[in-house]
Amino acid sequence: MSSEQTLAHPTPVPTGVARPRPQSQLSIVWRGLRRDRFALLGGAIVLLALLCALLAPVLAPHDPLAQDAANRLQPIGTPGHVLGTDTNGRDILSRLIYGSRIALLVALAPVLFSGLLGLALGLLAGYYGGWVDGLIMRLADIMFAFPAILLAIAIVAALGPSQLNAIFALTIVFVPAFARLVRSQVLTLRTQDFVIAARALGVPTWRIITRHILINTLPICIVFATLQTGQMIIFASALSFLGLGVQPPTPDWGAMANEGRNAMLVAPWVTTIPGLAIFFVTMGFNLLGDGLRDALDPRMKL
Repeated sequence: MSSEQTLAHPTPVPTGVARPRPQSQLSIVWRGLRRDRFALLGGAIVLLALLCALLAPVLAPHDPLAQDAANRLQPIGTPGHVLGTDTNGRDILSRLIYGSRIALLVALAPVLFSGLLGLALGLLAGYYGGWVDGLIMRLADIMFAFPAILLAIAIVAALGPSQLNAIFALTIVFVPAFARLVRSQVLTLRTQDFVIAARALGVPTWRIITRHILINTLPICIVFATLQTGQMIIFASALSFLGLGVQPPTPDWGAMANEGRNAMLVAPWVTTIPGLAIFFVTMGFNLLGDGLRDALDPRMKL
């Protein structure tokens, strides 16, 4: 058969052959996470912490605020008190479970608020540039000049120690980090061909930002927020440890570690157990964040 006949009568495509179905972004991310054992371990730790926070009344064997002076500083493995009791005779396991609620609330709320505010500021600074970019970034530079934990301590000390003020302080402290990250992504995206083409076609600015730039910025923001949550848990616990965050007798891991300082020599578990909880949950968020970064990075699929 000649080439002219081949062009005139192309070979038909078999109808029985199934075409590959396009995969969603969630399925791609899940497939990437399943290959990373450390990411799965981090996800399991985070899920366990979330379940403890949601099911605290069901899982806690005792009232976390109930004091029993006769059973002060009971060791680990005591019948009825698996993880022992603290200096006031309160069950450590119950306080640890209820403390997961405070730890996740004081960590996730600032990440959410600072992420939204930083996202908005980063989009404005990166897309419009000029004096808008200069003003936002100079304010961020001023805040970066102070260590984050010291700035948070100063804000809470000025406003007064409380859980709400701790959330507000951590939100303010972490806004510049989100804003700078988003700005760097926007500066790269706004020079891409699809953004230039949309601008040339007369697409409204708000639509370019929301449909073209914001969508492509969200993956890196999600990864960064996951990593920042672990750091936020440490900062929130540090504020409570110093007496500037959640106030006693509310069960909080940082406050629990502080309450056991005077009994370290005779009952080290009172401080060690909440410290280990902070360590493992922080590690869980960090491992999950690393896994999300690899799963969402297209260069890791090459």
